[in-house]
Amino acid sequence: MHFDSRTQQALREVGLDTDAIAAASDRVAELVAEDADRIRTFFDGDGPYYSDMELTHSTEPVQTHPTAAVDLFTHGSDLRGYLSLDGWGVPVEGGRVLRNESGDAEEGRSDRPVLIELSLGETLHDRVRFARDREVL
Repeated sequence: MHFDSRTQQALREVGLDTDAIAAASDRVAELVAEDADRIRTFFDGDGPYYSDMELTHSTEPVQTHPTAAVDLFTHGSDLRGYLSLDGWGVPVEGGRVLRNESGDAEEGRSDRPVLIELSLGETLHDRVRFARDREVL
């Protein structure tokens, strides 16, 4: 179970028993794994990819990345990995789908993602949105 002791206590106080808390924990892990798969799908295929990443050497609000690849793993509620962009890379410390082809991130979970957000680690320490279409950003 990935809930910390305070969260477990709060869930018990609102009436959930141990089995329900364990089921909720399992469901969170399933949803994180589904998001990781959806983010991998986003990065399948050739670029370009677009982001709102702030780069020291650029004044452009939208960056173009000719190539991108992501290697992700999950553990409980954690989604981590590594993002490679144009010959350099950065650790991924979290991520989520913001929008699918159908619109909402939750509706049509099987739709291809069109806008995602990654929490990037060392060297950037920022949340960055990525899209396959510049206009989506």
